[in-house]
Amino acid sequence: MTATGFTVAPGRPDADAFRTALGRFATGVVVVTGLPGGDARPSGLTVNSFTSVSLEPPLVSFCAGRGSRTWPGLRTSARICVNILGAGQEQTSRRLARSDPDKFASVSWSGSPSGQPVLDGSLAWLECSVEAEHPAGDHHIVVARVHALGTGDDDGPLLFYRGGYGRFVPGDGTAAP
Repeated sequence: MTATGFTVAPGRPDADAFRTALGRFATGVVVVTGLPGGDARPSGLTVNSFTSVSLEPPLVSFCAGRGSRTWPGLRTSARICVNILGAGQEQTSRRLARSDPDKFASVSWSGSPSGQPVLDGSLAWLECSVEAEHPAGDHHIVVARVHALGTGDDDGPLLFYRGGYGRFVPGDGTAAP
């Protein structure tokens, strides 16, 4: 039986077909920040593969690319901070997705309880310690324990879908026909 109405890639999917299929899944966007090696200079990377793992204990997970130049430094931070980005933070996401060593130059932030960078305008932040890291293909799956958190104004989340940014528009609560 073959699925109707779908483009079917024969054989093992190549990277482009896989990326296209997964691009159909909307994700939120977070920025993982920290002070590598106890340095006063902040560092961060944009991530869209983020999820909650457990309520007790409170655990979250995200994926960092194996080729990332930022993650090896962030990994040395005593704590990291996961910043959940709001709809108005697309430029922050883009800026912190770059490899520029001075990408925090125009990013406003304040400190979490342990001093980790909390980005101004974030919907919420989670101060975490890395609990485990698992190699998986071309990424590292990072599991982090949440020690503190905060929520801010809720102007809706920044979303990533099919290679572009967007925002969530809530419905009226009724089911679609």
